[in-house]
Amino acid sequence: MGSSSANGGSAFEDNLKGFILAVASSAFIGASFIFKKKGLKRAGVAGARAGAGGYGYLLEPLWWIGMITMIVGEIANFVAYIFAPAVLVTPLGALSIIVSAVLAHFILREKLQKMGVLGCILCIVGSTVIVLHAPEERTPESVEQIWKLATQPAFLFYASAAIAVSLVLILHCSPRYGTTNIMVYLGICSLFGSLTVMSIKAVGIAIKLTIEGFNQAGYIQTWVFAMVSVSCIITQLIYLNKALDTFNTAVVSPIYYAMFTSLTILASAIMFKDWSGQSASSIASEICGFITILSGTTVLHSTREPDPPPNTDYTPLSPKIFWRIQGNGEMGKHKEEDLLSPEFVTVVRQDYFA
Repeated sequence: MGSSSANGGSAFEDNLKGFILAVASSAFIGASFIFKKKGLKRAGVAGARAGAGGYGYLLEPLWWIGMITMIVGEIANFVAYIFAPAVLVTPLGALSIIVSAVLAHFILREKLQKMGVLGCILCIVGSTVIVLHAPEERTPESVEQIWKLATQPAFLFYASAAIAVSLVLILHCSPRYGTTNIMVYLGICSLFGSLTVMSIKAVGIAIKLTIEGFNQAGYIQTWVFAMVSVSCIITQLIYLNKALDTFNTAVVSPIYYAMFTSLTILASAIMFKDWSGQSASSIASEICGFITILSGTTVLHSTREPDPPPNTDYTPLSPKIFWRIQGNGEMGKHKEEDLLSPEFVTVVRQDYFA
């Protein structure tokens, strides 16, 4: 009886540690979006913006503060999984959306409309439903075992499709629609993100096994997974910076979270065959979750505030403006359409605009 009670108390303490770490992770990650956005704005004033292909943000301290903050958040999230189950930790990642939206409202003055709040809620609810009903993951025991899972036909098809779609988005859609359609940049980030998680998991298992005394550095698969991880992470960062520099932070954060979570769960289920043996109710719940996310992203996208136009050295004049025109020695006020009257030989003087 005493042993059972002690185990129960220990499990509660572990869950509490995981909960605190997961909440802290969300706070850090949510704040990192704001720091990076501020850094991107400052870099855009001094040179080419990230959205236009510039990399001046690499010299901006605020952007690096955002990067460090995000890394701290990701480390806290990783450690949280050690103490608490994924069912508890993963849904708490949605808190980063709320943190980001609230900070953007007060710090970046990016207003979130009432329907935008509803879109955020739908994204959070949909992602939470998917995570809570996601199949349990079977943890591989070696890098070689993960390599077999990664080279099975089903996952090779997913990886090939993800890379093909990403290349279309990068080469065709990004130059044409990247600055007007938020789904282009975030689609690239999310697709590569799902592959990042799979490769990072392999690297993590290799490090864990090596620490336990089973050296995995001698396997070529370990280094392949490491190179894939680095390549995917760099690509994600480039296009996430483009998205943050181009679109409203309060919209980027929830859409990216929803897409990334959905695709990662899909990739994990394909690679680890977790959907086999699932009940019909769980599958139905996941489908409902996807529909909810789709609804949320649609609402967010349709209610996004238009981005302010670039600064210019002049302010366009209203078509209703009255012009003071001096003609034949007489002063008078005329509307724009009267300027073409042949009765006047006019000289328009800028300081006479009314």
